[in-house]
Amino acid sequence: MRLLKLIPDRTNIDFVGARFWAFSLDGLLVLVAIVALFWNGLNYGIDFTGGVLVEVKAQQSIDIGEMREKVDSVGFAEAQLQYFGGGECEMPVNSCVLIRVQPQASADQSDQAVVNAVRMALGEGYEFRRTEVVGPKVSDELKSAGIVATVFAVLAIGAYVAVRFEWQYGVAAIVATGHDVFVTAGLYSLFGLDFTLTSVAALLTLAGYSVNDTVVVFDRIRENRRRFKRMGLKELINLSTNQTLTRTVLTSITTSISIVPLLVWGGPTLFDFTAAILFGIVVGTFSSIYVAAALLIYLPQITANREEPAAGAEARPGASR
Repeated sequence: MRLLKLIPDRTNIDFVGARFWAFSLDGLLVLVAIVALFWNGLNYGIDFTGGVLVEVKAQQSIDIGEMREKVDSVGFAEAQLQYFGGGECEMPVNSCVLIRVQPQASADQSDQAVVNAVRMALGEGYEFRRTEVVGPKVSDELKSAGIVATVFAVLAIGAYVAVRFEWQYGVAAIVATGHDVFVTAGLYSLFGLDFTLTSVAALLTLAGYSVNDTVVVFDRIRENRRRFKRMGLKELINLSTNQTLTRTVLTSITTSISIVPLLVWGGPTLFDFTAAILFGIVVGTFSSIYVAAALLIYLPQITANREEPAAGAEARPGASR
């Protein structure tokens, strides 16, 4: 029985020829992200602005949607609720909730007053097991750590690719991955999504996902350089990208299929995270196909493949695999 192929074997798309359109679209996305970040900034969540953290436990499973309505009725500037497990929280399931609240900036409330307000909103039947305050100093440290972690991850990815392949590949990987992370951060700013530590995790996840697709294309380019030494660089990039196209597209589709249900039914807690991941998958796939490899054309050449193929060069093999 033959397997259904999403992309035919003889696919021959001129990705390099379309690079100027791709670069223009990428430039537009980056410009929108820059304007959004400059104009709106990021809508920092409690992790980065400070607030009060309350851990509660009930004797029965908690309906987090109903609990969120009660907490929101108090009128906090922001409230985040999420289940957590482990130990006594496993019996019954979903019996523990972590509540993060940020009082209104104009409200003159002590930390204990905030806890009392949450206690009154929830009513009886809840055990308040832990209360912590995230002050401005701690939140600023978390913000700095998040920025450093993201930048370090992108640079480390580039260093790995440079060692694993050649430095030109590392530069291309840094540009493509950094572009994906920056544009996704622009999405948070453009739509006012809450930017929390979970958002930093989303950006780091996207960096790893993006470079994974990029490395697959780079590895095929390196393999084809050895096989077709007289093939021109542009044709070599097109060949390699077409050969890996099926894998790239299928990986993106299957990953998106698992993300969409979380986006639709995951509730407010997961919406911002899954929206960023889904957007990043689309942007990362686009940059892996159209941008990363095409950047090699503009870097000091790694082999003699820069020149166009001479007469009698090796026959071009089938494309998509």
